[in-house]
Amino acid sequence: MTTVVNQISATALKTLNARPVAAATVEEGVEPGSEAKLIPSAPRHALIEEWLPTAHRLARRFAHRGEPLDDLKQVAAFALIKAANGYNPTYGHDFRSYAIPTIVGELKRYFRDSGWDVRVPRQLQERGMNITKATAELNQDLGRAPSAKELASHLGLEVEEVLEGQTAARAYSATSLQTPAGDSEEESVELGELFGDDDPAFELTDDLISLRPALAELSPREQQAIALRFYGDMTQSQIAARIGTSQMHVSRLLSRSLAQLRNRLMPEAQSYTPSRMCMRRAVAT
Repeated sequence: MTTVVNQISATALKTLNARPVAAATVEEGVEPGSEAKLIPSAPRHALIEEWLPTAHRLARRFAHRGEPLDDLKQVAAFALIKAANGYNPTYGHDFRSYAIPTIVGELKRYFRDSGWDVRVPRQLQERGMNITKATAELNQDLGRAPSAKELASHLGLEVEEVLEGQTAARAYSATSLQTPAGDSEEESVELGELFGDDDPAFELTDDLISLRPALAELSPREQQAIALRFYGDMTQSQIAARIGTSQMHVSRLLSRSLAQLRNRLMPEAQSYTPSRMCMRRAVAT
């Protein structure tokens, strides 16, 4: 029982030893499932011990999908327990025909329910896995990666369904932001470092949308003063020299224009003044 103890929890073994079933085990050196060699009235734990290597072989079929093999072996072992508990020899079927579909079904269910980093509908999960399998097959036949149209023709799907399934398949395994993404060890950077920061301009969008019509309501002279101040970065004295008036008049012109803009944009907040960046972009466009 050492092998079984290493793979199955003590609690599960206690359940197994509670009562025998009228199933059978297999003679030494004979493939599990040979009815001619079945020994009647064997305890369930003996049946499981004989079938555990087969369960592990079934688990290894799924090892390429990214889950640890030890986890898959555990799933297969517990599926074997489930098969041993549910097997009824009076139905006239051998244990093999019952155990293998049970184990494979549990392994598939594990990937469907536990293996996805991002939860997607079951239908999309299955479509994504079918597309992944078909991609490998067509890649071998064509000698190149198949197109979405070729995959759609192969699977009897619409191109849009293939694209949706490919997106779902990418949700199976998330990539860590700490994953090295450089071309060499010397130039290696983490994937997260390649992502751009939030663009401050996004915060100006609402202001720009509101500010442009508000600027259009100013007089041409007021618009000129605003443009020279916020877009030309001129001082009041420089603006006065440019438009041919006094610095005091420019000060009053700017104050009146900004007050009108504040009242137009935020009448409930008279202290609000559009940012310099926002004013500059609004005037420029």
